[in-house]
Amino acid sequence: MKKYILLIIGFLPILSNAQEDGIGIRLGEPFSITYKKFLDDHIAIEGMFGGAGANSASYYQKSFDNNRPSPNAFYAGHSTNSILSFNLRGAYHEDITDDLSIDQGYILGYFGVGAQLRTAQVDYAYTDSSLSQNTVFRESRTNIDFGPEAFGGAEYYFDELPMSVFAEVGFFMELLDRFGHFRFQGAIGVRYIF
Repeated sequence: MKKYILLIIGFLPILSNAQEDGIGIRLGEPFSITYKKFLDDHIAIEGMFGGAGANSASYYQKSFDNNRPSPNAFYAGHSTNSILSFNLRGAYHEDITDDLSIDQGYILGYFGVGAQLRTAQVDYAYTDSSLSQNTVFRESRTNIDFGPEAFGGAEYYFDELPMSVFAEVGFFMELLDRFGHFRFQGAIGVRYIF
């Protein structure tokens, strides 16, 4: 127990030096609630939870074809819903205010890496020639994707308002479910600073 108390006391100076922590909304891919915590002047961690866009139709068709309910099942279509995304990431920040000749507020450029977990409920429609030529069957599956992401962007902090706005681009690469599948991501957003 004493070790845990000493560990917590040891981390208090790090936590007290954190600056510009914020919570906000991220509009884009994925659409998320975001919480950003600075560990020092340059390093921040961020957690995001929200909804994500569906993969392409060919992505889900290939997933179905690789795991057919029966040998004579043929893909007829699909729909997706309940697509959720959870991200945990870290970023390095650098003040670029002077480089851009900004007179009010300040702007931080940043880049980083993280991990992303995505889940989607996929409802497949298919035919099965061994059972009936005219019947459409249905099957629901949960698609889970996990992998690293890399990103970069800029965040502007207002002088008079406790808020910031940001824009970023990046990509996500699947390790689990379909190794090597890349997905471009980007967003704009706003955070309340406290």
